[in-house]
Amino acid sequence: MSDERRTDSGIEIKALYQPADLAGWDPAVRLGEPGRPPYTRGIYPSMYRGKLWTMRQYAGFGTARSTNDRFKFLLNAGQTGLSCAFDLPTQMGYDSDHPRAEGEVGRVGVAIDSIADMRMLLDGIPLDTASMSMTINSTAAILLLLYELVAEEKGVAASEISGTIQNDILKEYIARGTYVYPPRPSMRIITDSFQYCAANVPKWNTISISGYHIREAGSTAVQEIAFTIANGIAYVEAALAAGMDIDAFAPRLSFFWNAHNNFFEEIAKFRAARRIWYRLMHERFGAKKESSKLLRFHAQTGGSTLTAQQPENNVVRVAVQSMAAVMGGTQSLHTNGFDEALSLPSQQAAQVALRTQQIIGYETGITDTPDPLAGSYFVESLTDEVERLAWQYIERIDEMGGAVAGIEAGFQQGEIEQAAYEYAKSIDDDERVIVGLNKFAVPAVGDPDIFPVDPELERGQKATLTEFKAARDMALVEARLADVTAAARGTQNLLGPMKEALRANATLGEVSDALRAVFGVYRAGS
Repeated sequence: MSDERRTDSGIEIKALYQPADLAGWDPAVRLGEPGRPPYTRGIYPSMYRGKLWTMRQYAGFGTARSTNDRFKFLLNAGQTGLSCAFDLPTQMGYDSDHPRAEGEVGRVGVAIDSIADMRMLLDGIPLDTASMSMTINSTAAILLLLYELVAEEKGVAASEISGTIQNDILKEYIARGTYVYPPRPSMRIITDSFQYCAANVPKWNTISISGYHIREAGSTAVQEIAFTIANGIAYVEAALAAGMDIDAFAPRLSFFWNAHNNFFEEIAKFRAARRIWYRLMHERFGAKKESSKLLRFHAQTGGSTLTAQQPENNVVRVAVQSMAAVMGGTQSLHTNGFDEALSLPSQQAAQVALRTQQIIGYETGITDTPDPLAGSYFVESLTDEVERLAWQYIERIDEMGGAVAGIEAGFQQGEIEQAAYEYAKSIDDDERVIVGLNKFAVPAVGDPDIFPVDPELERGQKATLTEFKAARDMALVEARLADVTAAARGTQNLLGPMKEALRANATLGEVSDALRAVFGVYRAGS
């Protein structure tokens, strides 16, 4: 019987690693020091000795009021940053009263139709000190502008608010599917966001280039960083083509990685990704500022690794994944609730998830020194191999003409589909053990407690939206929406006219429709 062991990316793991495995390996070149090029060991000199990562639990369901209540619960429990999930209609640019929103309002996130909803979402939140991460892509610019408008109403200048919009449309075409417009006009909205924020909202991270969803779709760890960094290259090239200076926007780019169960490969993945990005920004794009060369990232534990069977086992999975993210040098972290394979996380599960981060941060000692596994024969060999294989993919995508061309040809999607198939087959064939699923299973006892979503929330949201629309100056709304359409037909930055439309009480769906009228709607395979 073979004793061959491989990582999730198929990298063979030897039974023993020794000094010969790093023969000729130069730590000054491959490692450096924490906070110094090539940033393998982390982007800050002291890492968590000086400050722990931002504990940013993801929350969002039902109405803005219910999500605001969850935000306040998490802040009171010790969370240090906010992270908001939006429902599918909001993500797809539809108001809650649109026929396509039926049955989806408030289901997988909060419904935000208008500035009135954003006011309620942020009620009592100190916008001058709180940092908000918003998982939103096609309509990211709209949500950012609503946030900015509410901040202005509260007397907080746009220059003082901080946070992140995901704003990563390319991974939607690759893995997730919540796109609205075709790729090329979508890229225009993103580069317009870069320019707008550089001029008006300088503390805001304009994009979170996301491998998380690529991994959730079934990619390997190597594919996750390779395809995501290839997307990052496409965003940088688009911004440069729009006339921006690399050092004007690159410091506000950030990344979003998944954390899965293969502990050492995950740590190696984070370390390799930093090194690749540094080399790209330094050598290919000629960035001058060191802040332009830093791969800053948020991590989230792997939703697809959680099981509905014996859900309490997920507490352990989340803890292991969280430690990998911390030992890999994350700047912020979300830990999944143990019940998320069944439903939205309950309040108890959300608290246990946050406590997991706090125990790691305050009780384990793994934060006492940066990059504690540096110099390990195994970890350094694995980091080098992950990096080598990721470069192969990046170079292949470059040869195709870049990430957008690869997406249009279906390359990344096909590679992920094949990896997902092989992973699922390994479970079905009992080659891979999932505790509680295909080994150590026990009969289910009774129905699990799951988070309830009240159907009355949708009816209430629609009624509130009807009242909001009835109270508007429709002539003003229509004039401002016409300005958005005119801007889309021309070349001016879209965010200024969009902001004025939202200020005039246009809804998210109406602004999206104004863009749809010009850009059209993307259909996969068309």
